[in-house]
Amino acid sequence: MRNRNPILIVFLSLCVILIFVGASSDEPELGSARVVFQTEYGDIEFGFYPSVAPITVEHIFKLVRLGGYNTNHFFRVDKGFVAQVADVANGRSAPMNEEQRIVAEKTIIGEFSQVKHVRGILSMGRHADPNSGGSSFSILLGDAPHLDGEYAIFGKVTKGDETLKKLEQLPTRREGIFVMPTERITILSSYYYDGKL
Repeated sequence: MRNRNPILIVFLSLCVILIFVGASSDEPELGSARVVFQTEYGDIEFGFYPSVAPITVEHIFKLVRLGGYNTNHFFRVDKGFVAQVADVANGRSAPMNEEQRIVAEKTIIGEFSQVKHVRGILSMGRHADPNSGGSSFSILLGDAPHLDGEYAIFGKVTKGDETLKKLEQLPTRREGIFVMPTERITILSSYYYDGKL
Protein backbone atom coordinates (compact mmCIF):
# COMPACT_ATOMS: atom_id res chain seq x y z
CA MET A 1 0.00 0.00 0.00
CA ARG A 2 1.28 3.48 -0.92
CA ASN A 3 2.01 6.10 1.68
CA ARG A 4 -0.21 9.09 0.87
CA ASN A 5 0.74 12.49 2.23
CA PRO A 6 -2.49 14.14 3.50
CA ILE A 7 -0.98 17.65 3.29
CA LEU A 8 -0.08 17.12 -0.37
CA ILE A 9 -3.58 15.79 -1.13
CA VAL A 10 -5.21 18.85 0.52
CA PHE A 11 -2.84 21.21 -1.31
CA LEU A 12 -3.54 19.63 -4.70
CA SER A 13 -7.28 19.67 -4.03
CA LEU A 14 -7.16 23.39 -3.22
CA CYS A 15 -5.19 24.06 -6.41
CA VAL A 16 -7.83 22.26 -8.47
CA ILE A 17 -10.61 24.25 -6.78
CA LEU A 18 -8.82 27.56 -7.36
CA ILE A 19 -8.21 26.72 -11.02
CA PHE A 20 -11.87 25.76 -11.47
CA VAL A 21 -13.14 28.92 -9.75
CA GLY A 22 -10.78 31.12 -11.77
CA ALA A 23 -11.74 29.44 -15.03
CA SER A 24 -15.45 29.78 -14.34
CA SER A 25 -15.29 33.49 -13.48
CA ASP A 26 -17.62 35.58 -15.64
CA GLU A 27 -15.60 38.72 -14.93
CA PRO A 28 -14.27 40.12 -18.22
CA GLU A 29 -10.94 41.88 -18.34
CA LEU A 30 -10.96 45.66 -17.96
CA GLY A 31 -9.11 47.74 -20.51
CA SER A 32 -6.47 50.16 -19.28
CA ALA A 33 -8.50 53.39 -19.75
CA ARG A 34 -9.99 54.89 -16.61
CA VAL A 35 -12.58 57.67 -16.46
CA VAL A 36 -13.33 59.82 -13.43
CA PHE A 37 -16.57 61.73 -12.91
CA GLN A 38 -16.18 64.43 -10.26
CA THR A 39 -19.21 65.40 -8.18
CA GLU A 40 -19.66 67.48 -5.05
CA TYR A 41 -20.11 64.17 -3.19
CA GLY A 42 -16.81 62.69 -4.39
CA ASP A 43 -15.33 61.03 -7.43
CA ILE A 44 -16.49 57.94 -9.29
CA GLU A 45 -13.88 56.11 -11.35
CA PHE A 46 -14.69 53.44 -13.89
CA GLY A 47 -13.07 51.23 -16.50
CA PHE A 48 -14.33 49.64 -19.69
CA TYR A 49 -14.88 46.12 -21.03
CA PRO A 50 -13.69 46.52 -24.65
CA SER A 51 -13.88 42.76 -25.29
CA VAL A 52 -17.56 42.70 -24.24
CA ALA A 53 -18.95 45.87 -25.88
CA PRO A 54 -16.34 47.46 -28.17
CA ILE A 55 -18.75 49.80 -30.00
CA THR A 56 -20.34 51.02 -26.76
CA VAL A 57 -16.96 51.52 -25.11
CA GLU A 58 -15.63 53.56 -28.04
CA HIS A 59 -18.81 55.68 -28.15
CA ILE A 60 -18.89 56.49 -24.41
CA PHE A 61 -15.13 57.04 -24.24
CA LYS A 62 -15.31 59.43 -27.21
CA LEU A 63 -18.00 61.45 -25.41
CA VAL A 64 -15.76 61.56 -22.32
CA ARG A 65 -12.74 62.69 -24.39
CA LEU A 66 -14.88 65.45 -25.95
CA GLY A 67 -15.99 66.64 -22.48
CA GLY A 68 -19.56 65.60 -23.21
CA TYR A 69 -20.38 64.54 -19.66
CA ASN A 70 -19.11 67.76 -18.06
CA THR A 71 -22.07 69.61 -16.48
CA ASN A 72 -24.33 66.60 -17.11
CA HIS A 73 -26.07 65.00 -14.11
CA PHE A 74 -27.44 61.89 -12.46
CA PHE A 75 -31.17 62.26 -13.10
CA ARG A 76 -32.08 59.02 -11.36
CA VAL A 77 -30.86 57.56 -8.06
CA ASP A 78 -32.83 54.53 -6.96
CA LYS A 79 -31.19 53.13 -3.80
CA GLY A 80 -30.09 49.52 -4.25
CA PHE A 81 -30.91 49.63 -7.98
CA VAL A 82 -29.28 52.29 -10.23
CA ALA A 83 -27.76 55.74 -10.46
CA GLN A 84 -28.46 56.84 -14.03
CA VAL A 85 -26.60 59.53 -15.96
CA ALA A 86 -28.81 61.70 -18.19
CA ASP A 87 -28.29 61.67 -21.94
CA VAL A 88 -25.66 64.21 -22.93
CA ALA A 89 -27.81 66.07 -25.49
CA ASN A 90 -30.45 66.98 -22.88
CA GLY A 91 -28.69 66.64 -19.53
CA ARG A 92 -25.89 69.21 -19.70
CA SER A 93 -26.24 72.69 -18.24
CA ALA A 94 -23.51 74.01 -20.57
CA PRO A 95 -24.07 74.36 -24.31
CA MET A 96 -22.48 71.76 -26.61
CA ASN A 97 -20.23 72.39 -29.57
CA GLU A 98 -21.11 70.80 -32.93
CA GLU A 99 -18.81 67.78 -32.52
CA GLN A 100 -20.21 67.00 -29.07
CA ARG A 101 -23.78 67.29 -30.41
CA ILE A 102 -23.15 64.92 -33.35
CA VAL A 103 -21.66 62.23 -31.10
CA ALA A 104 -24.21 62.76 -28.31
CA GLU A 105 -27.15 62.30 -30.69
CA LYS A 106 -25.76 59.13 -32.24
CA THR A 107 -27.42 55.81 -31.34
CA ILE A 108 -25.56 52.52 -31.20
CA ILE A 109 -26.44 48.86 -31.46
CA GLY A 110 -27.14 46.83 -28.34
CA GLU A 111 -24.12 44.70 -27.42
CA PHE A 112 -25.66 42.15 -25.09
CA SER A 113 -23.50 39.67 -23.19
CA GLN A 114 -23.46 37.08 -20.43
CA VAL A 115 -21.98 39.56 -17.93
CA LYS A 116 -24.26 39.97 -14.91
CA HIS A 117 -25.85 43.16 -13.63
CA VAL A 118 -24.33 43.48 -10.15
CA ARG A 119 -23.32 46.49 -8.03
CA GLY A 120 -20.78 48.69 -9.79
CA ILE A 121 -21.57 47.54 -13.35
CA LEU A 122 -22.08 50.18 -16.08
CA SER A 123 -25.10 49.44 -18.26
CA MET A 124 -26.39 51.42 -21.26
CA GLY A 125 -29.74 53.14 -21.12
CA ARG A 126 -32.04 52.71 -24.10
CA HIS A 127 -35.64 52.97 -25.29
CA ALA A 128 -37.83 49.99 -26.25
CA ASP A 129 -35.66 49.43 -29.34
CA PRO A 130 -32.64 47.37 -28.20
CA ASN A 131 -30.48 49.31 -30.68
CA SER A 132 -31.34 52.75 -29.30
CA GLY A 133 -28.50 53.29 -26.81
CA GLY A 134 -27.14 56.82 -26.85
CA SER A 135 -25.24 58.48 -24.03
CA SER A 136 -27.33 57.74 -20.93
CA PHE A 137 -26.12 54.89 -18.76
CA SER A 138 -26.65 53.44 -15.33
CA ILE A 139 -24.27 52.50 -12.56
CA LEU A 140 -25.76 49.52 -10.76
CA LEU A 141 -26.27 50.06 -7.02
CA GLY A 142 -27.26 46.44 -6.41
CA ASP A 143 -27.82 43.17 -8.20
CA ALA A 144 -30.46 43.31 -10.95
CA PRO A 145 -30.67 39.91 -12.66
CA HIS A 146 -33.86 40.96 -14.51
CA LEU A 147 -31.65 43.29 -16.61
CA ASP A 148 -29.23 40.52 -17.66
CA GLY A 149 -29.12 40.10 -21.43
CA GLU A 150 -31.52 43.05 -21.87
CA TYR A 151 -29.12 45.97 -21.49
CA ALA A 152 -25.55 46.35 -22.77
CA ILE A 153 -22.89 46.15 -20.05
CA PHE A 154 -19.71 48.00 -20.98
CA GLY A 155 -17.68 48.54 -17.81
CA LYS A 156 -17.59 48.80 -14.04
CA VAL A 157 -16.76 51.17 -11.21
CA THR A 158 -13.16 50.75 -10.04
CA LYS A 159 -13.17 53.41 -7.29
CA GLY A 160 -15.81 55.54 -5.63
CA ASP A 161 -18.28 53.16 -4.03
CA GLU A 162 -18.29 55.50 -1.01
CA THR A 163 -19.52 58.27 -3.35
CA LEU A 164 -22.28 56.01 -4.67
CA LYS A 165 -23.34 55.29 -1.07
CA LYS A 166 -23.59 59.05 -0.45
CA LEU A 167 -25.78 59.46 -3.54
CA GLU A 168 -28.05 56.68 -2.28
CA GLN A 169 -28.67 58.64 0.94
CA LEU A 170 -29.87 61.81 -0.79
CA PRO A 171 -33.57 62.75 -0.71
CA THR A 172 -35.58 61.52 -3.70
CA ARG A 173 -39.00 61.82 -5.27
CA ARG A 174 -40.90 59.44 -7.53
CA GLU A 175 -41.91 60.43 -11.07
CA GLY A 176 -43.68 57.54 -12.74
CA ILE A 177 -41.29 54.58 -12.71
CA PHE A 178 -38.27 56.74 -11.86
CA VAL A 179 -36.87 57.55 -8.42
CA MET A 180 -35.10 60.87 -8.83
CA PRO A 181 -33.00 63.06 -6.54
CA THR A 182 -34.78 66.18 -5.32
CA GLU A 183 -31.68 68.26 -6.14
CA ARG A 184 -29.46 68.11 -9.21
CA ILE A 185 -26.38 65.86 -8.85
CA THR A 186 -24.01 67.47 -11.34
CA ILE A 187 -20.98 65.87 -12.93
CA LEU A 188 -18.78 68.90 -12.35
CA SER A 189 -16.04 67.64 -14.62
CA SER A 190 -14.53 64.45 -15.94
CA TYR A 191 -11.10 63.26 -16.96
CA TYR A 192 -9.47 60.07 -18.16
CA TYR A 193 -6.09 58.39 -17.88
CA ASP A 194 -4.33 55.14 -18.72
CA GLY A 195 -4.44 52.86 -15.67
CA LYS A 196 -1.36 50.93 -16.80
CA LEU A 197 0.96 53.94 -16.76
